[in-house]
Amino acid sequence: MDKEYIHPSAKIYGNSTIGKESVIMENCIIGYPEHNILKEIIAKGIIAEEYDFAGSNIGNNAMIRAGTTIFSNVVTGNRFMTGHNAMIRENTEFGEHVLVGTNTIIDGNCKIGSNVSIQGNVYIPTHVTIENNVFIGPCSCLTNDRYPVRGEYVPMGPTIREGASIGGNATIVPGVEIGEGAMVAAGALVTKDVPDWKMAIGCPAKTKDLPEKMKIANQI
Repeated sequence: MDKEYIHPSAKIYGNSTIGKESVIMENCIIGYPEHNILKEIIAKGIIAEEYDFAGSNIGNNAMIRAGTTIFSNVVTGNRFMTGHNAMIRENTEFGEHVLVGTNTIIDGNCKIGSNVSIQGNVYIPTHVTIENNVFIGPCSCLTNDRYPVRGEYVPMGPTIREGASIGGNATIVPGVEIGEGAMVAAGALVTKDVPDWKMAIGCPAKTKDLPEKMKIANQI
């Protein structure tokens, strides 16, 4: 295959671009208009597919599986892949070779590096930074509002440094930094920063030394 494949049931909005040898499967939506653009479309009574606005830019060799929705102003590198029914909101940037698993939600305004594996049913709020070579296990929940609906909303998502691993069902509270090469155990509730090459385990999580055999680079 020397050009992209787009399933007939997929919808492509705005000035979206699809890279070479990329595959867009059934019922995917690419470049869905973010809220402000959608309001303009409705106010003007224009058909959304015909409205001229910035869509999404999908890199080469992507695989976008059935039911995925990618909003406008999302940029992916090459070899981007989703599971089924993933949702990625506006102003999110990805590096090369990233997996976003089935039913995962990325709520926008995020920066995600290269060689990142985000498993199924993960929630990533706005204003999160994930560096290169990071693994995020299934059903993990990152948060960005320390006191929800109790005051002014100032989103401050976690930062996940290069080579960190997050176990399944972990919860990471707003503003926490997971250090380079650090590991968060499955089910941990992380309320404080985790230093480089340390482990966070428990609820609330306590920091421990990472076993020597675990002090290796992630193989993603």
